[in-house]
Amino acid sequence: MSDGYRRQAAEWLDQDPDPETRAELRALLGDEAALAERFGAKLEFGTAGLRGELGAGPNRMNRVTVMRAAAGLAAVLTSDEAAERFERADNGGSVVIGYDARHKSDTFAEDSAAVLAGAGLTVHLMPRPLPTPVLAYAVRHLGADAGVMVTASHNPPRDNGYKVYWGDGAQIIPPLDSEISRAIDAVGRVDELPRGADWNVLDEKIVDAYLRSLARLPLGSARDVSVAYTPLHGVGGEVLRRAFEWSGFPVPDVVAEQERPDPDFPTVAFPNPEEPGAMDLALDLGKGHDLVIANDPDADRCAVAVGGRMLTGDEVGGLLAEHVLRHTGGADRLVVTTIVSSSLLGKIAAAHGVRYAESLTGFKWIMKAGTARDRLVYGYEEALGHCVGGDDGVPVRDKDGIGAALAVAALAAEAKVEGRTLIDLLDDQARRYGLHATSQLSVRVADLSLIADAMARLRATPPDRLGGRTVTALDDLSAGLGGLPPTDGLRFRLSEGGRVVVRPSGTEPKLKCYLEVVEPVTASVADARTRADTALAALRADLAGVLGL
Repeated sequence: MSDGYRRQAAEWLDQDPDPETRAELRALLGDEAALAERFGAKLEFGTAGLRGELGAGPNRMNRVTVMRAAAGLAAVLTSDEAAERFERADNGGSVVIGYDARHKSDTFAEDSAAVLAGAGLTVHLMPRPLPTPVLAYAVRHLGADAGVMVTASHNPPRDNGYKVYWGDGAQIIPPLDSEISRAIDAVGRVDELPRGADWNVLDEKIVDAYLRSLARLPLGSARDVSVAYTPLHGVGGEVLRRAFEWSGFPVPDVVAEQERPDPDFPTVAFPNPEEPGAMDLALDLGKGHDLVIANDPDADRCAVAVGGRMLTGDEVGGLLAEHVLRHTGGADRLVVTTIVSSSLLGKIAAAHGVRYAESLTGFKWIMKAGTARDRLVYGYEEALGHCVGGDDGVPVRDKDGIGAALAVAALAAEAKVEGRTLIDLLDDQARRYGLHATSQLSVRVADLSLIADAMARLRATPPDRLGGRTVTALDDLSAGLGGLPPTDGLRFRLSEGGRVVVRPSGTEPKLKCYLEVVEPVTASVADARTRADTALAALRADLAGVLGL
């Protein structure tokens, strides 16, 4: 076995164009365990594309892995089936490539451009590191057949990734991911791939076009709002400031220590606004401001705090949904969220007389919800992802942390005119619909088989009570519930309007549990929140015992 790994390593060294990963791999040639870890498995291309730690070997993100991915994508785009799919006269096509400021992102983007151009495709490369939503917007704006975004979003500093968008501007879904994956597996040596050099580097007009599209969002007329902001060392800062200027809002005050892109993310343990401590500097700067807003490093997510209190993604989702519905019209409006998000959005949709749909987790699924007759005006997922639209629908068919930040600022400015805050608006919703409180329990494991075992136990012997509430129904999502595609997950419906969804993470070695309780406001909202907090704590404790991880 070790001889096999050494042979694979030698073949890898012979084709790897990167002196850093070649040197790294040479130093590991005598380490059987390290070779087995890197060559005994490979990063799998799925609906999230590729994502993993930087390093040498097929189980790492590196130039060989990226060039193979680009060659696989090129094979699909230049196939006879693609010509029919895109109604082209030939098997040509075009691709837009974006990248963030992580380690190797620019190199991976240029390698992709060279391979795609070498396959005969027209390639547009973003002018510099830019947010993911700019790339998603550019795919439709330029009429491209596909898009590539080199990013690992809010993963640790040593990670990078490769996301693929299709011509509709949304992330790919099955079976297209499997088609691309098979094409990647068929790629030979990367040093034998034809490489082009005639790709088109876009200019700042693409950013201007994106900003113009955001200025058409339902932003109202109020503009008096003070915002403290952090891009968390990512690429969102300059574009967000320009977006606020274009739309007439005061430019936010930015956390100086986190203002510039830095792939090492030196001031945070984990560059995710949801992680403990990540927002500390922004919250400190935000004292005395109406809002604190954060983007994750590729600026597709948006976190919000008011008065020192972090709002959940579900709370922001409910607020933005009503804001959008108040400022748009039409019987064809559609709002969408995922099966793990709060059930509040369904009640909001019913109150406003608009269509509501649930999707699987991830914006790739949110964008596929509804029918051709529906006009998506708002979609969100609890993990701080929001897609805000207006009378023209959504300008970006993916989560957009810049557009969401503008909409949150507009909502806060409207409330401020009446001497109110977003917290007051949340209390209004609690009185109107009941207090919908959500939380999570995430268990990280070193051995992925533990997650499979826990899911099998839950299916074989499901609990009949959780957190003192009766389990009234169990939905096995692997059966493709309610017309949704099958996915590995379980939904426990609880008495008194609660629910728990348990599913393996699609991008991390975690088992994730999404909890919700609904409490009526019979006395005060504060009383309902206290009851909800107690109920969620009981659910978390019970569930941790049931999982046994």
